[in-house]
Amino acid sequence: MVRHTRNLAGIAALLAAAMVVGGVVGHATRAAPGAPAAPPATAPVPAAAAPGAPAAPAAPGAPAAGPLKSQIIPWDDARANVADWGEMRRYFTGQTGATQNVLVAVAVVKPGMAVHKAHRHAEEEYLALVEGTGVWSLDGKEFPAKRGDILYAEPWVYHGLTNTGETPLTFIVVRYNGKGVDVPPQPDERPNEK
Repeated sequence: MVRHTRNLAGIAALLAAAMVVGGVVGHATRAAPGAPAAPPATAPVPAAAAPGAPAAPAAPGAPAAGPLKSQIIPWDDARANVADWGEMRRYFTGQTGATQNVLVAVAVVKPGMAVHKAHRHAEEEYLALVEGTGVWSLDGKEFPAKRGDILYAEPWVYHGLTNTGETPLTFIVVRYNGKGVDVPPQPDERPNEK
């Protein structure tokens, strides 16, 4: 089956690397209660621009005008969205050579909370649990969630993650559509969030 598998090797490599550095991302969840997280000290490594290529990559978390450029985005530089449930840091949005509508982000979710209810969308999505425990929701069923788990949700399948632990839960999200692959239409009139 060719459908939506064009960039799976790249996504799998990204998630594997993310799990290896989970100690770095997880570092943000180990701050003293009420204290701001102290992310690791790193410096951005800009993309090497080829002759005639754009001089600089897009700002972290901002959609790129063209395909994303190779770069490293430190925790402090990722675009942060702080909410009642915790925060989400957007690292990359836009398109790559093989994907469109890509989102790569890290969410840190407070105990007893979720980013949102189980939901669905046209994009494929991977969620990699880096730190904490919770409950996965996938296609109307619930499963225990623990560090090292990775969820894959195909287009239009309801999915979600709730922190049921006593400490923050950190996960990485990679969401995208493959280029050259038809985006499946919404299959029915049910709401996209439960």
